[in-house]
Amino acid sequence: MELRERVNAAVKQAMKDREAGRLSTLRLINAAIKDRDIAVRAEGHETGVDDTEVLGILGKMVKQRRESAKTYEESDRLDLAEQELAEIEVIEEFLPRALNEAEIDAAVKAAVAEVGAESIRDMGRVMGVLKTKYTGQMDFGAVGARVKDRLAAG
Repeated sequence: MELRERVNAAVKQAMKDREAGRLSTLRLINAAIKDRDIAVRAEGHETGVDDTEVLGILGKMVKQRRESAKTYEESDRLDLAEQELAEIEVIEEFLPRALNEAEIDAAVKAAVAEVGAESIRDMGRVMGVLKTKYTGQMDFGAVGARVKDRLAAG
């Protein structure tokens, strides 16, 4: 089932179950997807976003909420931090399982080999391969440093 369909089915179920918090988060997901659809259609793509882009949107939403939760915790606003963490749980239901450290290292090694990367100048191509294959499964901000270290080491 396509991610969009899964989200819509979850919205309907949350409405039936009268789960207000869950429903609110699911509607935020739908709104983010529709916003991106509008932007993509303005660029001339009639079909809107595909599942890969939806995974990117969801990953970005999780990252934003983690940052907000951290800020709220530092400000002793635990109620707001808990709300952000609850939203993360709902969003993560639609993301694939995150890769562990060993799997990330193997993915980076494979991407470097696939591209034939030899220097830091090839970093963009390596990251492009990783983003194509592993969207939603790894934090590309953190992985970028690993790729950079691997390419710098030679």
